[in-house]
Amino acid sequence: MSEKTKSHGAIPLSMGMILVTMGVVYGDIGTSPMYTLRAIMHGNGGLATMETETIVGALSLIIWTMTLITTVKYVLIAMQADNHNEGGIFALYSLVRKCGKWLIAPAMIGGAALLADGILTPAVTVTTAVEGLRSIDAVHSIIGDKQTYVVLITIAIICLLFAAQRAGTSSIGRAFGPIMCLWFGYLGVVGLVNIGADLNVLRAFNPVHGITFLFDGKLNHAGIMVLGNVFLCTTGAEALYSDMGHVGKSNVYASWPVVKACLILNYLGQGAWILAMRNNPDLIAMGSSLNPFYEMLPAQLRAFAVVLSALAAIIASQALITGSFSIVSEAISLDLMPHMKIMYPSETKGQLYIPLVNNMLWIGCVGVVLFFRSSERMESAYGLAITVTMLMTTILLTIFLARIKKSIVAAIPFALFFGAIESLFFFSSLTKFSHGGYVTVFLAFAIFCVMYVWHHGTGLEMRQRINLPVRTYVDQLRELSNADDLPYLADNLVFLTNDPSIDTLDRDILYSILDKRPKRAKAYWFLNVSVTDEPDTTEFWVNDFGTDFVFKVQLRLGFQVNQRVNEYLYQVVETMVQQGRLPSQDHRFSIYERRGHVGDFRFCLVRKVPTESTDISSFDLVMLHAKYRIRGLCGSPAHWYGLENSSLMYEYVPLFVGQKKQHKLTFVDMPHE
Repeated sequence: MSEKTKSHGAIPLSMGMILVTMGVVYGDIGTSPMYTLRAIMHGNGGLATMETETIVGALSLIIWTMTLITTVKYVLIAMQADNHNEGGIFALYSLVRKCGKWLIAPAMIGGAALLADGILTPAVTVTTAVEGLRSIDAVHSIIGDKQTYVVLITIAIICLLFAAQRAGTSSIGRAFGPIMCLWFGYLGVVGLVNIGADLNVLRAFNPVHGITFLFDGKLNHAGIMVLGNVFLCTTGAEALYSDMGHVGKSNVYASWPVVKACLILNYLGQGAWILAMRNNPDLIAMGSSLNPFYEMLPAQLRAFAVVLSALAAIIASQALITGSFSIVSEAISLDLMPHMKIMYPSETKGQLYIPLVNNMLWIGCVGVVLFFRSSERMESAYGLAITVTMLMTTILLTIFLARIKKSIVAAIPFALFFGAIESLFFFSSLTKFSHGGYVTVFLAFAIFCVMYVWHHGTGLEMRQRINLPVRTYVDQLRELSNADDLPYLADNLVFLTNDPSIDTLDRDILYSILDKRPKRAKAYWFLNVSVTDEPDTTEFWVNDFGTDFVFKVQLRLGFQVNQRVNEYLYQVVETMVQQGRLPSQDHRFSIYERRGHVGDFRFCLVRKVPTESTDISSFDLVMLHAKYRIRGLCGSPAHWYGLENSSLMYEYVPLFVGQKKQHKLTFVDMPHE
C-alpha cells in the first residue's frame, strides 16, 4: 500500500514512513539533551555543587517526566483522540465542542500558546547548537566569545530552513529522517559509553529519588522551581501530537520506544560525566558556558557532534513549523482564524504548507534571536507557554474521556493526576516570566486576540446569515435578465459562495443582485469550491433549477489541484452549451480567429459591512472592524482562486444584525409666507 491514502484513511505502518516520522516528529524532544541537564545544573549552583543524590534526583525527574507526560499522556492517551487521523489541540476540540460552548476558551488559549512557543523553539535549539562551535578549539580561536558571530550564523540557518518549507514536509522528512536516525543512535551510544563513569545514575529509574530531590532543600537549591528546567525535556510532546496527522499514529507507536531509550541513555551519560568531573577545576572555571552535552565527548569528536547537533536543531525547528501549519489549518476549519492560502506539496493531505504562517514564523524566529542573542537567555523564557497548552489539552482530554468515551472512571483520575503535575510545572515556570517569558506570553496573547476577534466576529455574522431557496427568486432573476432598459453587466455574472448546498444561497448574494443595484446578465453562476481528500480530483456538479440562465455549481478539486476557478468555469460553461442547457454565447468581436461559444465573465465578491443603522454594541462593532482588518491582511479570494487578471467587482452589503429603530417622518404642508 502506498503512502497516498484514501479519504480520511490512516497512514499505514512502513519503514519509509517511520523514517519520515523520525525526521518530522521528534526533532524538538530529540534535541532536549542539548540544554535540559545544563539548565538544571546551573540553576542549582553549577558543577561544583553537584552531589550524587542531586544528579540522581534530577535524572529521575527527567525520566519520569518523559514517561508520564510524553509516553502516557500523549502517546498512549491523546493520540487516541484523533479527528480523522489528525492530531493537535484543535483536532481534539473539534471532537468535544458539542459538549459545551465554554470549551472554545481552553482550545484558543492552548492553540495560541503552542503557536507562540513554536516561534521560540527554532531560535533556542539552533542557537544552542551553533554555540557548540566554541567547544572546538580551532573554531573558538576564530570566533572567540563574540556572540555576534553566533547570532549571524543562527539567522542564516533559520532563513534557509524557512525558505525550504515550500518543498513540503514529506520531502523534508525523507531528507531529515536518516539524519535523525543517526542523531538518536549518536545520543544512545555516547550516553552508554559515559554511564560507566558512575553507575549510581542507574538509581534514577526509582521515582522516589526524584520526589526526594524535589523537596529536599539541601540537594535542590532551586526548590520546586527546578521543575521549570526539568520541563524542557518534554516540551516536544505537544508538537508530537500535532504532527501525528503527517505520519500516522502507527509509525509513532513503532518509533517512540527507540527514541525514548536513546534520550534516557544520553541523560544518564551526562549525569555520570558530571559526577565524575564535578571536582575538575578547569571545568568549574567555565561557569555557565559549561555544557556537559558537548564536554563529555573527546575533543576529536566534538566537531562531528556540533555539526550533527546543528542538523538536529534544524530538524527540531521543522517539527514545530509543520505542527504550526497543522494547528493553523485546523483553526481555519473551525472559524478561529481567517482563510489563508494553503498548499499541499506532497501526496498526503496532512502534509501542507501555509505561506503566510511560514513568513510570520520566520520573522518571529529572527526577531527572537536578535532580542535574546544567547541560548542561556532563551532557555530562561522557554517552556512557559507550552505548560499552558498542556493544561488546556488536559482539560479537553478529560471531557473527551468523560463525554465521548463515556468513562468517568478514567476521566477523573486523569484530570486530577495530570492536572496536578502540569500545574506544578506551570507555577515553577512562572519564574521565567521576568527573565524573558513575557515575550512568549505577549506572542500568545496576540495570537489569542486574533482568534477571539475572528470567532466573535464570525458569530455576529452567523446571527444574521439566512440561506434562501433559489427557486423562489428564479422569476425575478428571469425578469431582470430580460429587462431591456438595463445594460448587461456581463454574459456570465459569477458569485463565489461558501454555501455547499444544492439549492440555497446566502441572502446577501441575492440582495446584491436584486436590491443593491439590479445586475443584469445572460447567466447567473453561484460557485462553491470544495477541496477533497484525494490529490487529483477534478469534478463538478450543476443545478440549473429548471432554467437556462441560473446555475449553482460546485467544483470538487483535489488538494494538489490548482484552484484557478476562472479556467475551470470556462470549461463548465462550455459543457453546459454543448449539452444544450445554456444558450450559445457567441462573440461578435475577438482577437482570435475562432471566437467560440462562451461569453465574458465578471466575478462579484460580496463583503459584509456594518452600517450606522446596525443595532449592535460598541464592543461588537469594534470586533467586526477588527475582523475585517485581519481579513484584509490575510489576502483575498481573488488571489486564492487565481482571479487577479479577471474582471472583478467588490460589492459591499449591510450587515443585518438587527436594525436600530428609525424615526417615522410626518408629512406637513409647506408653510406660506
